[in-house]
Amino acid sequence: MRAAIITFPGSNREVDLARALEAATGHRPLSVWHKESELPDLDLIALPGGFSYGDYLRCGAVAARSPIMTEIARQAGRGVAVIGICNGFQILTEAGLLPGVLMRNKGLAFLCKPVTLEVATRQSVFTSGYEAGQEVVFPVAHHDGNYTIDAEGQKRLEDEDRVAFRYKGELNGSVGRIAGILSTGRNVLGLMPHPEDATEPLQGSIDGKPLFASLAAALG
Repeated sequence: MRAAIITFPGSNREVDLARALEAATGHRPLSVWHKESELPDLDLIALPGGFSYGDYLRCGAVAARSPIMTEIARQAGRGVAVIGICNGFQILTEAGLLPGVLMRNKGLAFLCKPVTLEVATRQSVFTSGYEAGQEVVFPVAHHDGNYTIDAEGQKRLEDEDRVAFRYKGELNGSVGRIAGILSTGRNVLGLMPHPEDATEPLQGSIDGKPLFASLAAALG
């Protein structure tokens, strides 16, 4: 599987993500700086967590205008898998590759802890290694993870089976307890929790491993 991780000023989870991808695929992903404007032929593009541009203006808003995002949109449009985790999810919404927006958490508190999620669908290259309704534990680390979308947009996500993960209980104010969503083509996933930090026993959970194994099996 040919994978690339895109880094921005302020990214801080790219090493974790590279480790998880390498463990699943046996290959080290390519590291790409956001100022690049072209990408080689790839099977997966990954946007890691962090605080791109210090969350200036809105989280992900400046990074979404980086030169590489035009190329990511082009590759996503032709079916290449794209995953954005935490700040990566924020960037994907700001770039228009996913609907909705990530707002300040309800209560305005930074949340950093393991949380229980429900796998809402297994119909994607990211979630096929799980069962629908399966409970998993991933950590979260965000201040702006409150997923917000209008009623019409939420209905469309629900009707099209594009909610990938939900929080099991109320966490940050997200509409419908949504923790992750898929694009209309089902090849783009954005999620706030960190599956890359739930792949080794020392991390307290290995529930993220099936996500990366699913990608390796589907795209490898």
